Amino acid sequence: MPRSADYRLLSDGEPPPVLEEGSQRRSEFLFTVDHASARIPEQLEGLGLPARELQRHIAWDIGALAVARQVAAALDAPLIAQNYSRLVIDCNRDPAVPSSIPAISETVPIPGNTGLGSAQVDARRREIFWPYHERIKAVLDARLAAGQGTILVAQHSMTDKFKGVARPMHAAILYNRDRRFAGLTLDALRSEAGLIVADNEPYFVSDATDYTIPVHGEARSLPHVEIEIRQDLLMSAVGQGEWAARIIGALLTAQRLYRT
Repeated sequence: MPRSADYRLLSDGEPPPVLEEGSQRRSEFLFTVDHASARIPEQLEGLGLPARELQRHIAWDIGALAVARQVAAALDAPLIAQNYSRLVIDCNRDPAVPSSIPAISETVPIPGNTGLGSAQVDARRREIFWPYHERIKAVLDARLAAGQGTILVAQHSMTDKFKGVARPMHAAILYNRDRRFAGLTLDALRSEAGLIVADNEPYFVSDATDYTIPVHGEARSLPHVEIEIRQDLLMSAVGQGEWAARIIGALLTAQRLYRT
């Protein structure tokens, strides 16, 4: 096995781990997309998976980046997204927990994630996980130093069927210890007739299963919300635009109420 200091995961020609847009935008909102991409580093050879598996929810949050881009642009807000698949390393998990580099996702074994040496694990953390979270930290630090308030919005999407069980909700609002801003966002989305928006279901934010909200939102006492949208509703540009419009309206309503 190579030594940690000698092993490199990403080649010089591959994209950086962080996608950042709108760094000069002045909105109070800051958007993150932890699972924005299905990209696998070239040397990992698709983690031993068929190409079709890498287009599924197990690899990325389908439609999440497209929606976040539209919402961030409309609200004049910066956006920071992860450029590699959660199957390489999950950037919304503490790197110390086993699910950080999953050996199985849903019901699919991940051959390229078994039998990893410490150098391989360290490279995924060093080259993908930490640059993403260090960039979020740096942006938040700079905003704090400038006296600029921040509302953190973590955009995700969820599969419409998990292990054969259909999910009836169209979207979900997630949070952990602090429900204040999330609750306002939830109420705003639920005001649309016929829309089913779940409250901390089918997931909920916790220190064991999440990283972005606990570390960058809760630890800094920032207002925050994690938004999940069902992926089958985001498969087209029309669907993405419809959901972006909903989220824009809900976030502006929540912001107004939170600040009054």
